[in-house]
Amino acid sequence: MEEFSDQEKDIHDNEANSVIRNHLVWAMGAGFIPVPVADFFAVGAIQLDMVRQLCRVYDLEFKESEGKAIITSLTSSGLARLAARTVVKFIPGAGSFIGGMAVSIMSGASTYALGHAFKKHFETGGTFLDFDLSRLKRVYDEMFEKGKQVATEIREEEKKHVEVVTESKARSSSEIINKISELGQLKERGLITEPEFMKMKEKLLNEL
Repeated sequence: MEEFSDQEKDIHDNEANSVIRNHLVWAMGAGFIPVPVADFFAVGAIQLDMVRQLCRVYDLEFKESEGKAIITSLTSSGLARLAARTVVKFIPGAGSFIGGMAVSIMSGASTYALGHAFKKHFETGGTFLDFDLSRLKRVYDEMFEKGKQVATEIREEEKKHVEVVTESKARSSSEIINKISELGQLKERGLITEPEFMKMKEKLLNEL
């Protein structure tokens, strides 16, 4: 097998990592699909597309049937873990949310591990014709725990981002309400007219 130069490896490494991370995030989103089993199909489609994109990164021909077979072989243990968490989605109420959280993390971990298994193979010059499934299965299993950690960190980052945005909006709303109150006082003192007050009030409300 022909290996890539150091420069090519760096370029491919960055592009491949970007592809894997993007699909990890999409797979996590698919894990929240409220209908059990539907999330399996969604995650599978995302993972297959990830392999397709990785083939483009390494300038390899993508073979869909072979790709599906390899994905199934590598992710069998991950799918079993996913299935165990999907059962929680059948519980009414909070069960759907809790199950979705668990499946989201596991879906992301499986996608991360799968992506790095294919990356490991492709970056050393491998193709669809020479997969060593036992070796790549070990890579997948090793990367699965790392994938759970990465998925959890992404979930925490998103949570913090939402909290910051929510806090910022609340602060902005409070400031606008104070400004409208100040305008009301100016109107009562006769410093601005009713039409001027309404115009400035409308402008402030549009900023919410």
